[in-house]
Amino acid sequence: MVSGIVADIERFSTHDGPGIRTVVFLKGCPLKCAWCHNPECIAFEPETLFYPEKCIHCGQCASGCYTGARETCGKEMTVDQVMEQILMDRAYYGNLGGVTFSGGEPQCQPEFLSALIDACKKENIHTAIETSMIVIHPEILSKLNLIMADVKVMDDEIHQAFTGVSNAAILKNFRKADELNLPIIVHTPVIPGVNADKESILAIRDFVKTLKNAQRLELLPYHPLGVDKGRAVGRVERKFEIPSQQLMKELQAYADL
Repeated sequence: MVSGIVADIERFSTHDGPGIRTVVFLKGCPLKCAWCHNPECIAFEPETLFYPEKCIHCGQCASGCYTGARETCGKEMTVDQVMEQILMDRAYYGNLGGVTFSGGEPQCQPEFLSALIDACKKENIHTAIETSMIVIHPEILSKLNLIMADVKVMDDEIHQAFTGVSNAAILKNFRKADELNLPIIVHTPVIPGVNADKESILAIRDFVKTLKNAQRLELLPYHPLGVDKGRAVGRVERKFEIPSQQLMKELQAYADL
């Protein structure tokens, strides 16, 4: 039985693809984005998040934390166990919804991801992925209905400084994904001090326009939700300025394809 490490399963999501969706977050990601929204998904193994401000020093850690000071992120699950939860939401998917595989980087667990997609296809459930494109498995992506992928910044030096990796492989993998003739939605997290300017967004837009299957470029405003979670797993998370609605509106005008 194929199994993998699941960080979380979020039900009734309306922000991770079309319609109402069940989002399966898989653990593990090679990137170290300074603004990471899900830093608890970077490590490949299960880990404990500790929030000291919630701890009441009751001494009962071994029997379970009652205040939420300690939370375990990451659980080995089989395909059947994940599908059991997915099928609970099937009645809500309608014609648009379905399942989105996210992370972390879901393509870092290729065998598990592939088996999950196959199981969803057998149930005629729409499948999508949220991916950084740092790795690519075209034979797996080709099974999907939708690809949602990030282009964070085109300048490779800036990309390396804020994610820890070059964007050369990412951009090359976008080309490979485009050859699959599947719809692609490109996401760009807008981070002040990194890419929240006209020139950066225009550079990304010009790249996206070269992808024949790109449907649109969506700009996503930075939110510091990952800061506390980063500290909880012992990772120092940088806190950036939240872009204003006016700035997002101005930048979106440059993002239109």
